[in-house]
Amino acid sequence: MIQFLKNLQLHKKKDSGSTKEPKRKNKMKYEDFNFIRTLGTGSFGRVILATYKNEDFPPVAIKRFEKSKIIKQKQVDHVFSERKILNYINHPFCVNLYGSFKDESYLYLVLEFVIGGEFFTFLRRNKRFPNDVGCFYAAQIVLIFEYLQSLNIVYRDLKPENLLLDKDGFIKMTDFGFAKVVDTRTYTLCGTPEYIAPEILLNIGHGKAADWWTLGIFIYEILRSD
Repeated sequence: MIQFLKNLQLHKKKDSGSTKEPKRKNKMKYEDFNFIRTLGTGSFGRVILATYKNEDFPPVAIKRFEKSKIIKQKQVDHVFSERKILNYINHPFCVNLYGSFKDESYLYLVLEFVIGGEFFTFLRRNKRFPNDVGCFYAAQIVLIFEYLQSLNIVYRDLKPENLLLDKDGFIKMTDFGFAKVVDTRTYTLCGTPEYIAPEILLNIGHGKAADWWTLGIFIYEILRSD
């Protein structure tokens, strides 16, 4: 399964160079887009489906952060870290960042629109997956973590809510707000309570192993029966 997906990710990388999609841009502004509808909301803002006004490109998902909220809740570093890491990575199973901009009230990240919907919704509809299906999704997470950790990036927030499905049913990891470049250890307390590794809770320092702990919890969740 892992080897099959490794071959697939190479194929998807080659395909991405030939398909027509927005390229990463240095300058974007609010007036460049038609905002269509809200795709989802969170603690600090919302994700909005949008299209470019003057360019023939597929729709995009614009993640809008309210400045006052991220300042009040001390999330500024997480937002800027997410933008930095998304700018740095390029993997077929991770959502693409096309650019960013800001105005007086908001910060905006222009992201790939992933058409298949939320993995969390798909899981809840099915309640649990057969072993082969669970292996299919878990193997994709393994490849993502291998890639991120080759860059010394620890994701730290794996859960079904942070995964999307593309048009072919493959995973797209999103929400890199807790991701961080870690050379040895870090001591930040972060993550989702049900998934947090023991070393994070004990505040003894954590690194790449914390992500593999969350993968174990993820596998249990998608395979268990209610």
